[in-house]
Amino acid sequence: MIQATEIYYIILGVLTLAGAVIGYVKTKELTCLVGGLLAGLVLIAAGVLLVCEQTNLVKIGLILGLLATAVLSGRFIPKVMLNRAAPEVIVMAVLSGVGMILTLIAFGR
Repeated sequence: MIQATEIYYIILGVLTLAGAVIGYVKTKELTCLVGGLLAGLVLIAAGVLLVCEQTNLVKIGLILGLLATAVLSGRFIPKVMLNRAAPEVIVMAVLSGVGMILTLIAFGR
């Protein structure tokens, strides 16, 4: 389960980085760019930490991944629930929610 979570974090991190750049190009908001880049880098770092076989580093990676996916979920899920959101917002809401669930399952094991 850790291996699936590792791959998911890295893919979600890359998608978040790309989304940050696209969001910045569309809105010209620097906070969108900085927040997306930070969340993407944290997710990639979490995925890299899960590669390590040391228990403490794996736990740190899972905690970082959980924090990053919780922040992304908190940003995108309310937008989807409150109004008609753009397709990329819906995708990020779903992916971040799945990331939280995957992380909690990995913690359980």
